[in-house]
Amino acid sequence: MLEEIEIVKPEEIEKRSMEIIDSILGETAWTGLELSIVKRCIHTSADFDYAKNLYFSENSAKIAVDALKRGASIITDTKMAASGINKKKLAQLGGSVYCFMDDSDVAREAKARGVTRSSVCMERGMALPGEKIFAVGNAPTALIRLYELIGSGKVSPAAVIGVPVGFVNVEESKQLIMKTAVPCIVAQGRKGGSNIAAAICNALIYAGSGR
Repeated sequence: MLEEIEIVKPEEIEKRSMEIIDSILGETAWTGLELSIVKRCIHTSADFDYAKNLYFSENSAKIAVDALKRGASIITDTKMAASGINKKKLAQLGGSVYCFMDDSDVAREAKARGVTRSSVCMERGMALPGEKIFAVGNAPTALIRLYELIGSGKVSPAAVIGVPVGFVNVEESKQLIMKTAVPCIVAQGRKGGSNIAAAICNALIYAGSGR
């Protein structure tokens, strides 16, 4: 059995994977930057549903890339998403990744206020200087809080990546973000996750760095 497995060099794995994705995906309405994001999500998850459920508000991908080129920071709701983002490439563009989930004062504040840590993390991200992209892959409460902050004029993100996964308030939180005027990339429905948030961020970063 083992002798039937082709040994592929590490540098060839991603290239070969993308070729397989292209062959399975076939003809699609996606082009350019949006297609590269769709393919990156499929590559990360092996789930071709992302060719159907990804939503891009008008010019959102280009707007996000332009912001990254100007040194925008990325704020995530999970350490998993933060760890999956290519920080070296992002740093070359002048940006950094922030996740406040493990900060002890965030946990204390969330408990005292009776809210989730993810909600408080969005508020911490709001206070950072410069342009900001929020990438939410786990907590719908983070998206809901972002919607409130945007509506009150307390934050105006360069873009929002809304891809929380799950069953409770997941679809509803995504629909809220899609109603705002903020550029957004959303995985409609229940699917998503921190890996998808990181994949979208990386596709945008790679586009900005010319990879």
